Amino acid sequence: MRFFLFTLLFLYSIFSFSQYFEYQSHLIDDNLKKNADAVVRLDEMVVDVSAQDYMVLKSKRVVTVLNKKGRKHVHAYGGYSNSRKLKFIKAVIYDAFGNELKKIREKDFIDVSAVSGGTLYSDYRIKYLKYTPTQYPYTVIFEKEIQTKNTAFIPSWYFMDGFMSSVEKNRFLINYSSSDLKPVIKEKNLESLNVKIKNNENSISYSVANIPAVRYENLGPPSNELAPKIMVRLNDFHYEGYNAHVENWEQLGSWMYNNILKGRDELPESVKQHVNELVKDADTNLEKAKIVYEYMQSVTRYISVQVGIGGIQPILASQVDRVKYGDCKGLSNYTHSLLDAVGVESYYVHVEAGRDKVDFDEEFPSLEQGNHAILAIPNGDDYTWIDCTSQTHPFGFVGDFTDDRMVLVMKPEGGVIVRTPVYIEETNSQKIEGKIELLSNGTLKAKAIIETTGIKYDNRFNIENEDKEEVLEHYQNQWSTINNLVLKDYKFSNNKSEVKFLEEVSISAENFSKPSGGRILFCANILNRNNFVPKRYRSRKMPFKISRGFLDIDSYKIKIPDGYTVESLPNKKEISSEFGDYVAEVVMLEDGSLKYEHRFLLKSGNYPKEKYNDYRNFRKEVSKSDNAQVVLIKKE
Repeated sequence: MRFFLFTLLFLYSIFSFSQYFEYQSHLIDDNLKKNADAVVRLDEMVVDVSAQDYMVLKSKRVVTVLNKKGRKHVHAYGGYSNSRKLKFIKAVIYDAFGNELKKIREKDFIDVSAVSGGTLYSDYRIKYLKYTPTQYPYTVIFEKEIQTKNTAFIPSWYFMDGFMSSVEKNRFLINYSSSDLKPVIKEKNLESLNVKIKNNENSISYSVANIPAVRYENLGPPSNELAPKIMVRLNDFHYEGYNAHVENWEQLGSWMYNNILKGRDELPESVKQHVNELVKDADTNLEKAKIVYEYMQSVTRYISVQVGIGGIQPILASQVDRVKYGDCKGLSNYTHSLLDAVGVESYYVHVEAGRDKVDFDEEFPSLEQGNHAILAIPNGDDYTWIDCTSQTHPFGFVGDFTDDRMVLVMKPEGGVIVRTPVYIEETNSQKIEGKIELLSNGTLKAKAIIETTGIKYDNRFNIENEDKEEVLEHYQNQWSTINNLVLKDYKFSNNKSEVKFLEEVSISAENFSKPSGGRILFCANILNRNNFVPKRYRSRKMPFKISRGFLDIDSYKIKIPDGYTVESLPNKKEISSEFGDYVAEVVMLEDGSLKYEHRFLLKSGNYPKEKYNDYRNFRKEVSKSDNAQVVLIKKE
């Protein structure tokens, strides 16, 4: 009898610890471990659309984290609000052998506001898992269910989880109660996968298995451009009390304008009178718009709330005026209202913002696209664009956060897809004029005038708001090849009308070039050395992209130490390729000083993987020339 009971207990313990036997780490196929920081064992989403105004999203995600870098692939969080109910959320963590380490119930998740810095969006919250592992690998099983009346947002479904993660199983299922609610689905980049697709009477499902990890490659496209995914939307959807029927961008823009934006532009009469007084001497609409934009920048502050987290409807203009802050939607609507008050037309715009340029899909009208709002002001046949979240950007300049991408402009008559400003290579310029003196003890003294425009301007003009220690750190990073750099003096001039930033900088550095054996060696390109050489790959897998080209022009006069003369100068270097043009030359002047001239144009573009080595060799040649040495010798 005791043997029988012992056997039962043993079998029970085996069964208890084996219920997630399939998620033991040693069972993962070696091909899925290769190049992977994490393995997604299962990523499953079930979407049930039972009515135009009711949807349930159930998800289950199982991730084995192989190392510290893999923790970012867990994605154990759930957002909720008054209109988005988080019905349950839970997680269980297992060790490498499938033994339970920790069970996380809903009350154990960290519950925080999705928005910091403002109370206007206080009902948007996030619950997330905070877990510090003591060992690797470990596995997280995470489940949640969301119920909502808003069917306007069905998230795109990705079959991969970004770089350095593999996928064991991935499933997506959408159920719909009637043919009127049948979703429109667009497939992207599925060609390389063995995806199983099932179309039943009231459901569509996708499943795929065993996708190996993709290693990130230098200059490669962002993962969202390469990842296999499906985009999902309903022609008939509901959002916050409004029904819609949308088949194209024109209809979507019209619905947004007339239901989501209209009537939210009321301002106090005192504000209208004030801005009209500000623009009374302006001659054109653009002059008025610039004055209004700068006024808005001076009286408001921005709090970060992405489109989608805080909903798509902007806060009332009157509320923003009262509290003096807002998110991108609120500040764009507020600025639109101010412009309307002075008789200047402007249009509300949705854009996918970020350093990576992401276009709206012109063939797939959906509210799920876009994370940011800006304004477009008609200017003849074109637009002048303003980002109302910046307190520092010049009027009409959006920089690299929203440049060169297709966006949705919402007009009373409907929406249109338009490209934002493209800052071409010559626009993104940096010009340096330098006066440099080398002393016989190796000390460097230099004065430089630096002028930047375009994206180069965008990357530099904010230093005018930094303190002296931060400015010093900035130049130490910029001129990292100059050891012992001392910042003697600096002065900045920000010409916002022409979008030009001017820096007048004076520096010194001891032991810049230490004399040795009667000679002094130094690099002629003292203030703008290009040392970047792309990483070498034995077998490049991906195409590569130069997102933003630029033009650098440098001219230095270099006074050499008394008692020294030139022993050798670098030869003039000229390079011309499909990636850009380069020329550098050092010449000796009549007064014994040196003149260094340098011009480097890098072209933006998308290139096949087969040309990567050519580009690498181009940058290697540029770097070699930029590091070419001048040799001085002591006179006898």
